[in-house]
Order: sequence, then C-alpha cells, then structure tokens
Amino acid sequence: MKSQTAYGRIANRISYAFASWGLLLVLLAVCSVRAPYLFSASGISGLLVSAVPLVLIVMGLTVTALVGSGVDLSAGPLMIFVNVTLVRLFFDHLIGSPALVVAWALGIGVLIQVIQALVITVARVEPVIVTLSAFLALAGIDLVILSEPEGQAPRWLAEWGSGGSILAPMTIVLIVAVVGWWAFTMTPLYTNLRLVGSNQRTAFVSGVPVTAVRIIAHAVSGLFIGAGGLAYTGQIASGNPTQGATYTLAAITALVLGGVSLAGGRGGVLGTIPGAIAVTLISFTLTTFSLGTLASFVVQLSYGLILVLALLIGVVIPTLWRKRREVEAA
Repeated sequence: MKSQTAYGRIANRISYAFASWGLLLVLLAVCSVRAPYLFSASGISGLLVSAVPLVLIVMGLTVTALVGSGVDLSAGPLMIFVNVTLVRLFFDHLIGSPALVVAWALGIGVLIQVIQALVITVARVEPVIVTLSAFLALAGIDLVILSEPEGQAPRWLAEWGSGGSILAPMTIVLIVAVVGWWAFTMTPLYTNLRLVGSNQRTAFVSGVPVTAVRIIAHAVSGLFIGAGGLAYTGQIASGNPTQGATYTLAAITALVLGGVSLAGGRGGVLGTIPGAIAVTLISFTLTTFSLGTLASFVVQLSYGLILVLALLIGVVIPTLWRKRREVEAA
C-alpha cells in the first residue's frame, strides 16, 4: 500500500508532462514508418540542431510562467533581436570573438527581460501588456536593424548548425542548458520562485522577497532566451529578422503542451523540453506527406489543435488523479 501511495505521489507530480511525452512518442512512431532515417546518428543530430533554439526559448518561458508572469509573448522577437544585433554589430565588423559574442547574447537577453520585469513589478503593469508591447517593439526593431535575411556567422558559430554527429556543438549546448536547469532547481531561489507563482501573498507573508524573486526569474529567462538566440544564429549561420512571431507561437504551443500552469507554480522542463521537441517534429513529420502548398496551413492548424488538446488534458488528468486519491483515502 505504501509503495502504491508513493507511486501515486510521483505520478501526480509528473502528470503535467504526460501530454508532451505522449505526443512525442506518437510522432516518433510515425517517423519510424515515414522517415526511418531520422533514427540514424545524422538524423538525430539534425533534429537536435533544429530543436535546440526552441527548447532554450521554452525553458526561458517556463521560468517566467512558474513565477506567475504568464506567457512571455516577447520571447521570439527577443531571440531574433539577439540574432540580428550579432550580425549587424559583430559579424559585419568582423568581430567574432567567442567570449564577446556569448557575453552579448546572454547579456542583452538578461537586460531586456529585467527591464520588462521592472515594469511588471514596480510599475505594476499586467505582464501580458508588457510582453505584448515588447513583442511589437522588438519585432519592429529587428526589421530596422536587418531588413532581410543576410550576413554570415563566424566559422566557429556556423559549425553549431553542422549536425555532423550526435555529440555536435548544439547537443553540448543542450546538455549544458539542462545541467544548468538542474542546478537551478537545487537552489532556494527555485523554491521561492515556485512559491511566488503558486501564491504570491503566502510567499510575501513567509518572508520571500517577491519583487526580487520575480526580477531574478526574468533574468534567468533572459539567459535561456539569449542562449536560444545564439543557437539560432549558429543554426542558420546568418541573420533573419522575420521569424520572431513564428518562434513565439511555437514556444507557447510547447509551453502549454508541456503542462506548465499559466497561473504559475506548476510544471517544469520535464514537460516543456519534450514539448518543444514534439513541436519541432510536427513540421518534420508533415514534410513526409505530400501536402504541397497546404503544408504551412496544416502546421498552424496542428499548433492550434495541440493547444486546445493540451489545455483539456491539463484539466482532465489532474482531476482524475485527484479523484483516485480520494478513492484511495476512503
């Protein structure tokens, strides 16, 4: 009985991730029939190269969602802002120092997210208004900085998108990000972050510095989004100012699919990382069918259906587990 109770607690704790893992397994099963080459070393490497920028953005969105800031609509344009500024400020002037490039990508991500956090926490503007405003502003600035896809990344960064083997540079970036997340979850800050997201008033009464925690959460999110911009630059080896909205939509889809509560306090990368990989696989899987000009429409339709189904599953599964616990208790 004790083992069953322990199993129930573990299952309830990770139930938020069921939908993303389920969809990922379904897509992998389809690919095993339609595109078996995906399961080769080069196929897995290519999938990771495609997925890592989105994974990093979704990890950033997970932090701000957990702290109670809802969906960060600015994540896509911010990632693209990192990309276009690297091309215009660094690569066009032949400044390819890895240290400077990485410092700029991470630093500008943190700076813009902290500015948004200050407006949210100090000026007390609703997060959705702040992030939507940042989305519109950054999307316009991206096009001003770089009006069309152009530029060339330095060789060391372009090699990130080569995808020659499973242990390619992009895989190492993903491993570092996951290890960094694990280390982050071991800190008191992460516990306070979840507490603030679950109940801000309770956190305040408990002595948690709510404002500071929310600002730091946005800074951590900026680190992941900045890293996503760096990975995206390595993936395309140039600059592209047009993909901000696309990545925002894909990231929100992966976030919701991953079971993260938009009200804060519940969820984690156990759901959002497979969610991001699944969203990446959707486009890949659809290319194995002869959809022609309908391909882009079907991708958008798939995102919408996933959002609806993920929200439904996010309500149904916790309800079923709660009823099961009530029956076991009785």
